[in-house]
Amino acid sequence: MNQTTNIEELERISRIVGFISTGDRKSAAAGYAFFVKRYDHKVLDFVSRMTDNLADAEDLAQNAFIKAFSHLQGFEGRATFLSWVCRIAYNEAITHLKRKKLNFISIDDTQVSDTEISDDEFSTGKEERIQELEAALDLLNPDDKMLVHLYYYEDKPIKEIAFIMDAEPNALAVRLHRIRKKLAEMIKH
Repeated sequence: MNQTTNIEELERISRIVGFISTGDRKSAAAGYAFFVKRYDHKVLDFVSRMTDNLADAEDLAQNAFIKAFSHLQGFEGRATFLSWVCRIAYNEAITHLKRKKLNFISIDDTQVSDTEISDDEFSTGKEERIQELEAALDLLNPDDKMLVHLYYYEDKPIKEIAFIMDAEPNALAVRLHRIRKKLAEMIKH
């Protein structure tokens, strides 16, 4: 997203907050509908990476937009509106998954050898290798799976991922390295 688009979004949000403060809920809702229409598919796709149930993902995405709207006055513009809503959606999904108490492999709880793994390990182009990688990814916990998705599939920078996941960038970089090693080890076995 370019700087001009971000400024336009900030101005639009400011107008919506003004409508809310004057009690003009109808205009505020109409203004907010712009953001929902613009980003609902992206937030749904984002949340669906953490849950394999489409109905749950739709509920979580909707809850994220509702929370964002009810806390719009707190939007500081440190990140894009989409990143802010994704952060809310991420927290919603983590809470949901904790309630379901799903068991996943945690990268932090497993032994990883000290061998160096290059990107070539994962990019052989063979269909079998891709299927093995996808199967290994499915075994990761939702946090680790989301980190891999945001970094490798959506090409998001570590700083933006850190904002969304409410984590330190350096810690995420180390975690990403551990995940890569663990995935390579899982595929070898």
